[in-house]
Amino acid sequence: MTRFVAMTAIAAVMGSAAFAGNLSEPVIEPAPAPAPVPVADYGGDWTGFYLGGQIGQLDADASNGATGDDTSYGIHGGYNHDFGRFVLGGELEYDATDVNLGGGATVDSVARAKVKAGYDFGKVLAYVTGGVAEADSSLGSETGEFYGVGIAYQVTDQWQIGGEVLEHEFDQFGNSGVGADATSVSLRASYKF
Repeated sequence: MTRFVAMTAIAAVMGSAAFAGNLSEPVIEPAPAPAPVPVADYGGDWTGFYLGGQIGQLDADASNGATGDDTSYGIHGGYNHDFGRFVLGGELEYDATDVNLGGGATVDSVARAKVKAGYDFGKVLAYVTGGVAEADSSLGSETGEFYGVGIAYQVTDQWQIGGEVLEHEFDQFGNSGVGADATSVSLRASYKF
């Protein structure tokens, strides 16, 4: 009888609510998803075509000792590609001016083909530029080279403003034997497509 009582006690304990089981798998609540990691927004994407205008000052120093300066104004258009932090681009630019070098000699316009390389600071692009320039003057036209620096700021996704300083070197205008060095400073506004 002792054995019967012991077996009954074991069966009672095994059948109690503490050992109650279920044939289905237990439901495990999933852990909450981690919060998304914020991505730094550095602003500006500089990739795209753009078209704009500029106004500035052109100072010329001729090799014969003549100097002159005047307001310049013009148009520009180009394309930039933003590689993340590095921006590479090309641009065509035309400036009209009326720099009087004395003795009837004037510089009437400067056209430029530029290559630009810069660093993307977000909404600010700082760059160096250089290329080929052609100056038209009363003594004839001359092709030379130029180099310079510039900065641009994205006011909106499409509108940009900025400035440039360029140094030019022209060996000889026509057959005059007169060359010139010129510095241009300009304020620019562009629309990116």
